[in-house]
Amino acid sequence: MRDTPLSACEKNFIIKALGDRKRLDGRQPYDYRKVKITFGADRGCCKVNLGQTQVLAQVSCEITSPRAVRPSDGVLFINVELSPMASPAFEVGRMSDLGVEINRLLERCLRESRCLDTESLCIISGEKVWQIRVDVNVMNHDGNIIDCSSIAAIAALAHFRRPDVTVDGSEVIVHPSDEKDPIPLSVHHMPICVTFSFYEQGKYLLVDPTDKEEKVMDGKMVIGMNKHREICTLQVSGEMLLMKDQVLRCSNIAVVKVTEITELIQRALENDRQARLNGKKFGFAESEPTESILTNQQEPEEIQATETQMDEDSEEEKGMNGDLKTERKSKVKILDKGVGMIGEGGASTWGVEDNEMTEELQKEAKVTQPDHKEVTHTTGTLNATNCVTLKIDLN
Repeated sequence: MRDTPLSACEKNFIIKALGDRKRLDGRQPYDYRKVKITFGADRGCCKVNLGQTQVLAQVSCEITSPRAVRPSDGVLFINVELSPMASPAFEVGRMSDLGVEINRLLERCLRESRCLDTESLCIISGEKVWQIRVDVNVMNHDGNIIDCSSIAAIAALAHFRRPDVTVDGSEVIVHPSDEKDPIPLSVHHMPICVTFSFYEQGKYLLVDPTDKEEKVMDGKMVIGMNKHREICTLQVSGEMLLMKDQVLRCSNIAVVKVTEITELIQRALENDRQARLNGKKFGFAESEPTESILTNQQEPEEIQATETQMDEDSEEEKGMNGDLKTERKSKVKILDKGVGMIGEGGASTWGVEDNEMTEELQKEAKVTQPDHKEVTHTTGTLNATNCVTLKIDLN
């Protein structure tokens, strides 16, 4: 499924706003969105939120054979998955151009920069080494997946612990975590990617572009750098030409951003370490906000009541019970043979109304006979349909 393109009006509006040094979300041109780093209950699981963009990275390891070129080095493998859950533009089982670009960037930024000591992953030279696998899953796409993925990948590597092993001749014994403490990976430095987007042939520059800003940009430049001012990778894509002054300005901005993000990663790692050491709760569930109501049930709570309140409550209960008893003692009134009444109300007036109606009809029958002087006999009967039948004998 193709992504929905922006209209000409939206593009013109974004470009005009950039000319006034304004962005759609109110940020300044060189500002990052809010970065949130959380670690899971398992080692090597890290989720990073960059605004609305969410990326989950999971690190795993296994024993495998080394490469013939480097028999004493371990293997670092990176896999990026772009699922339709993140964006309708991504397809299942098919790697898009963006996915290939992110995968190659992370390989150059992490593996080729030698941020991870692969020699420490060797078990038996030329026979068995550790293979470290980093799976990066994009959960929501709102722009700048490259920066979010690089932060999640390097944080997950720093958080991961591999099992300890013992070599007995040609036999390798892997110890579980309850026998021997897992060993952390040797991370020399933390390379982080910083993305810059250019507009109007490099006239305008933005840091951390959103999804809509990426659709309007002429090109972008990605700089992979660590806090020691060492450039690990640099990539320029798009239809534009950049001057060397612009590249130097972007590198100076990247130094500041990388230093801030590195401190944030180290602070998050220290908080997770302290929580695990002190026996506190940790993981994704503890990092979620609890201000919103997520259930319709509430646990019962104990309420401490004073003696005066308990006395008042008991008196109210007694009064209520007394009212109920008085209501239950209501008497039955006998109105007629086989007829009774409970509660308020009066006697039935059906029979009374029928008798009155019969008398009125008899009077009318007498009035409607003016030629006869004497009426000898008159009888009236009430049928089941409340009608009156009159029989008049005239002499």
